[in-house]
Amino acid sequence: MRNTTLCYLEREGRLLMLFRNKKEHDENHGKWIGVGGKFEEGETPEECVIREVYEETGLKMRSPRLRRIVTFVIKPQSTEYMFVYTATDFTGQLINPDSCPEGVLRWVDRDEVCQLPTWEGDRIFLKLLMEERPFFSLKLCYDPSGRLTDAVLDGKPLPLE
Repeated sequence: MRNTTLCYLEREGRLLMLFRNKKEHDENHGKWIGVGGKFEEGETPEECVIREVYEETGLKMRSPRLRRIVTFVIKPQSTEYMFVYTATDFTGQLINPDSCPEGVLRWVDRDEVCQLPTWEGDRIFLKLLMEERPFFSLKLCYDPSGRLTDAVLDGKPLPLE
């Protein structure tokens, strides 16, 4: 089991997105996601997301807002708890968007984010994020091929499209 963070920074109606295309054997390769990463020993979720956002973008967040906890289950035996944040209060200069070690950073209009190649389950929580839904818990189950098999929002199954 692992713990990770993910953050969507917002500015002027756009979200900072990361196209993962630089690492070999990256489970997110070819997909657009927010920025974040794995916890280091002893970190809180807030410390992790602030560190990861700075390392990947050069931006220093103030007051990240915890929006949801997503439980990813990749069958047969992998579980990840991801703490998802949003932030509008940050300082600094964005690094060269092509120099991020994970991929390419781009500011994307909110209306266009769900049209990007993402994980199927990401579209569920991005839609809820765009609707400004209050804090929630979401469980997403994937088969080994990466196909979403189940989604459960606040304990209730969601129909899959």
